[in-house]
Amino acid sequence: MYIDSLLVIGAYLLGSISSAILVCRAMGLPDPRTQGSNNPGATNVLRIGGKKAAAVTLFGDSLKGLLPMLLAHLLDATPMLLALTGMAAFLGHLFPLFFGFKGGKGVATALGVQFGLHWGLGLAVAGVWLFIAKVLNISSLAALVSMALAPLFIWLIWPAPELLIMQALMTVILIWRHRSNIRNLISGAEGKISKESGPEES
Repeated sequence: MYIDSLLVIGAYLLGSISSAILVCRAMGLPDPRTQGSNNPGATNVLRIGGKKAAAVTLFGDSLKGLLPMLLAHLLDATPMLLALTGMAAFLGHLFPLFFGFKGGKGVATALGVQFGLHWGLGLAVAGVWLFIAKVLNISSLAALVSMALAPLFIWLIWPAPELLIMQALMTVILIWRHRSNIRNLISGAEGKISKESGPEES
């Protein structure tokens, strides 16, 4: 029980490390919370500092979800502990302890959790994201559709109730965090990926 608690707390603390802010500081870029969409996520870093900074941010945010899940597997965690660990890492990114509880929207960290839970789940979600992003060139729409389908993928791959509930909660929170993007999608004002503009979605 003690180890389980440490794992969940550690996942939240790791999630609380803002890759966007640290990458921007290291590369001499403006604070992403004060530029562009004011969101500390990979897309806003792309807008501020270019592809290299965005790629490092995306990798870092994904690791925050992946590493705790891999450790949980090493500890032979139950589905309940896996669900709590994944949710903790995700919430750490959204509400980071070290940065005033103001974080990003959680797409990359959620994807890291999904890859850490099961490689097939991660590939399915990433595949949907890449397909929609390639065809429609809108990152937020790709994120929304891929994460909306994630509970179905879990049901097909590993239908444990705890994991289904975890992903359903993550999906609902992600949709809520993207509410401004949804309004822009409806009005036709959402930015394209190729233009490196528009509201933040990750």
